[in-house]
Amino acid sequence: MALRKDFLWGGAVAAHQLEGGWDEGGKGPSVADVMTAGANGVERQITDGVISGENYPNHDAIDFYHRYKEDVALFAELGLKAFRTSIAWTRIFPNGDEVEPNEEGLQFYDDLFDECLKNGIEPVITLSHFEMPYHLVTEYGGFRNRKLIEFFTHFAEVVMTRYKDKVKYWMTFNEINNQANYLRDFAPFTNSGLKFPEGATAIEREQIMYQAAHYELVASAKVVEIGHKINPDFQIGCMIAMCPIYPATCKPEDMMASTVAMQRRYWFADVHVRGHYPAYLKAYFNRKGFDLDITVEDEQALAKGCVDYIGFSYYMSFAIQDQADNDGSKVASIMTHSDFKKVDHVGAPEFDYNEDTDLIKNEYVQASEWGWQIDPLGLRWSMNWFYERYEKPLFIVENGFGAVDKIEADGSIHDPYRVDYLKAHIAAMIDAVNYDGVDLIGYTPWGFIDLVSAGTGEMKKRYGFIYVDKDNEGNGTLNRSRKDSFFWYQGVIKSNGEEI
Repeated sequence: MALRKDFLWGGAVAAHQLEGGWDEGGKGPSVADVMTAGANGVERQITDGVISGENYPNHDAIDFYHRYKEDVALFAELGLKAFRTSIAWTRIFPNGDEVEPNEEGLQFYDDLFDECLKNGIEPVITLSHFEMPYHLVTEYGGFRNRKLIEFFTHFAEVVMTRYKDKVKYWMTFNEINNQANYLRDFAPFTNSGLKFPEGATAIEREQIMYQAAHYELVASAKVVEIGHKINPDFQIGCMIAMCPIYPATCKPEDMMASTVAMQRRYWFADVHVRGHYPAYLKAYFNRKGFDLDITVEDEQALAKGCVDYIGFSYYMSFAIQDQADNDGSKVASIMTHSDFKKVDHVGAPEFDYNEDTDLIKNEYVQASEWGWQIDPLGLRWSMNWFYERYEKPLFIVENGFGAVDKIEADGSIHDPYRVDYLKAHIAAMIDAVNYDGVDLIGYTPWGFIDLVSAGTGEMKKRYGFIYVDKDNEGNGTLNRSRKDSFFWYQGVIKSNGEEI
């Protein structure tokens, strides 16, 4: 057993998905507050401000804002060593561009962190987790505007200074690379506050996304530098959504398609960790004719603000197949052992990645009710990919299984499917440490207390060890109860992973 003695077993949430109190304590509206309820296969709608009569599930969420003391007591009973959450930006700066912070919001997190520390739980804090101020979208266009670098760094400096003796582990932007799927509205809006112009072409959307991502990466790097000045003991990481993209076959075109797809989704980590843009992305910008606002000062900031560790989520893996017609346009002839003939690659060599069309079903793995491919060994693969590429400590800050849970007549909730999923992933995680030498800080499974789904706004898609009595329509007592998985995870933590 190779897990460190101070391994951070914990659980992960985001402020907007559990706190509620969306307009209390001086809080302003965030991007999450203008997203209606959706469902599996039904996208959430982004409305023009908060519209009366619409269902906004994040407004009330599970009312952690008023119930945090009782909930933290449950977290302590579960045995958590770490609690990953976010600081709602609009609790501190309601519009995002103020000079002076909202004291009532700052005090809420003081009280929450004090409650955690009193119970031996280490806060692990994400600064921006899909909840940027909506005012920054309407007035500045989100992160397509360079001014947001200043607004974000000001926010970060205020909270890092305030909580410098209470929080050690920080992350800047949650799943920053999800916006690589710029053809859809959800990720660019939640990540960067982007609303694309009506009728914008794919190439125009892509360029806007890259510009916004650049400003976010500069803001992140500046925050790393600021944070280390505030407290040299801070550990400040990035947060990457890791879904490995396997080649569908060993066909060379599939292999190359996989390589390019990984570059398009994970160049964000290259910049976070190495402090500069990789050559393959510079070549891509040049080929596409993207004239981005990247200054010498920006490049210097990126170089000085490299992260200390890599936080990442892992839920599933993808597979990709080269989409070019297999009609001989790429391979003009065939090699045999008796007659070697020249192979001409006469087709387009770009292998440009389109997440909407190129991904295919992997026949070797199962999938959840929501279509997420279940691949425990992919977690070990991902840990190896990160660690051999960057040689930085890793922190698994999201992993979990969303499912519909049933309450029995006696009030019990049996969720063996969740235990089976997590067991397999924890075993793969431990193998990566034991057999592959990966340096791992901790493991905080997602939504360990039931909360609002970010993607669909549903409550029925539950991840938690702790059940919250609320349905998709907002009905329920909000009472908390322990699922079978609660007692299982309690034992895992107590044994430091020796018993799973």
